[in-house]
Amino acid sequence: MDKILLTDIKTVSRCLNGGVLTSSDLTNFSLNRALKTLKYNAFINITHDEAQKHAELSSKRYSKKKSLSDLDGIPIAIKDNFCTRGIKTTCASKILNNFVPTYNATVYQRLLDAGAVLIGKTNLDQFAMGSGTIDSIYGPTKNVWNFDNNSEDFYIAGGSSGGSAVAVASGVCLGAIGSDTGGSTRNPASYTGVIGLKPTYGLISRLGLIPLVNSMDVPGLLARTVDDIVSILNAVAGFDPKDSTSLTKPYRKIKLPPANKISIKGLKIGIPIEYHCQHLSKEIYDVWNEIAQLLASNGAIVKQVSLPHTEYSIVCYSILNQCEVASNMARYDGIEYGFRADEDSSTEKLFAKTRSIGFNEVVRNRILTGNYFFINQSQLKKNYEKYFAKALKVRRLILNDFDNVWNDVQVLLTPTTLSDAPLYSDFVKKTNRDQCAIQDYCTQPANMAGVPAVSIPITHSKKGLPLSLQLIGRNLSEPMLLALAKYIENIVQFPHFVTKQDNKSNEEYQLLFLTK
Repeated sequence: MDKILLTDIKTVSRCLNGGVLTSSDLTNFSLNRALKTLKYNAFINITHDEAQKHAELSSKRYSKKKSLSDLDGIPIAIKDNFCTRGIKTTCASKILNNFVPTYNATVYQRLLDAGAVLIGKTNLDQFAMGSGTIDSIYGPTKNVWNFDNNSEDFYIAGGSSGGSAVAVASGVCLGAIGSDTGGSTRNPASYTGVIGLKPTYGLISRLGLIPLVNSMDVPGLLARTVDDIVSILNAVAGFDPKDSTSLTKPYRKIKLPPANKISIKGLKIGIPIEYHCQHLSKEIYDVWNEIAQLLASNGAIVKQVSLPHTEYSIVCYSILNQCEVASNMARYDGIEYGFRADEDSSTEKLFAKTRSIGFNEVVRNRILTGNYFFINQSQLKKNYEKYFAKALKVRRLILNDFDNVWNDVQVLLTPTTLSDAPLYSDFVKKTNRDQCAIQDYCTQPANMAGVPAVSIPITHSKKGLPLSLQLIGRNLSEPMLLALAKYIENIVQFPHFVTKQDNKSNEEYQLLFLTK
């Protein structure tokens, strides 16, 4: 019966409504699977008590035929940089290792209001600074694909929302929340073979998402099917008066037709020539070309387009990222909350020692570099103009590129990542900066422009790892973007990885084709 977790939200919702199983049963299945898959290190904290409490309330609602939504009783996971009242929120860091928020992030509160059940808080790169989910004080998250329990090496899950992606890919839960600053939802979605949505900036409230880069951060959604993404999006999207960056335009819930009823005839799809870049693998290129031809053969108008400032985007992103990090990390001083070092000789030494111990090397480096770029005073004033101000101007050019391309096409088809998931041993040979420069090349321009994008798994590489593509649309084009994603999903029929516990043979891996 626990195989119900391997279906989709609507199927599970029908079972709950029909009394085939209870929310408490479903939650127990999910919690048991989370314990059986601990080796992947997807979770920082499995929230047993909260899950049981949420499930009991859901079961009572179903018994009275008063379910709140399709998400009522559905197990979900949330990245550990979203505030959860009464539950530790660590950002995978020492400095917030014992931080317990007094309020809920809006995205989490809206999931609770829809009846969802929190299974746990998921692993991430410290303060979401990374693209591999390897820089966590709780250890790296490991990809479920090609995992060898007898080997010390493993394929990375991507990042920084790797824990949320693995929680979905391993069948622990039906959906998860990540964050996306430069691709941190789509990157792990690509490597683990799930759907990852970065919504339009402001469509989902950022309140309670511990900030990395305020002008680019958005909550991201992960699930195994496009319809599941839609169900979660409909629950969490919409104006939040407590978030000054939230869009005031009323959100209209998305309802996608059956895949066989979706037509792409006449849809204008652009192939940006700049995304055919230096490190793009032949396998990704071939899949990109194959899907472009497939869409064209089914009536879409596919043509090459240009986003001329793409090559400058990753450098611009890196500068702006570090500048905003330097500003955001200033709040962690050991005085108001979080870790405090044992230092009482002076306030300045307390600050320095607390931050030196509480942050890892990646965070400290970004703070130092960001301050170098950012300080607008005395001898460093020239750096402000040379780096930060100039990067803002380049960001405007990148936004203009997207605005201009929408005059010719309605959606862009690009790679998500430049290759399949690398091995951990190969990945750590590069610095964090170089890792992100390669892994985020195709994803971060959408954050720079604030436009929506979705990653879709397509097929497998020769090594048996997922290969994914990305769709990018103009602001608030999620209905069209997700409809096209569903159309592609139906054609490729990607086989999702899940874990299987067989008490007799102890085999733990199989491929499961999800039935529609």
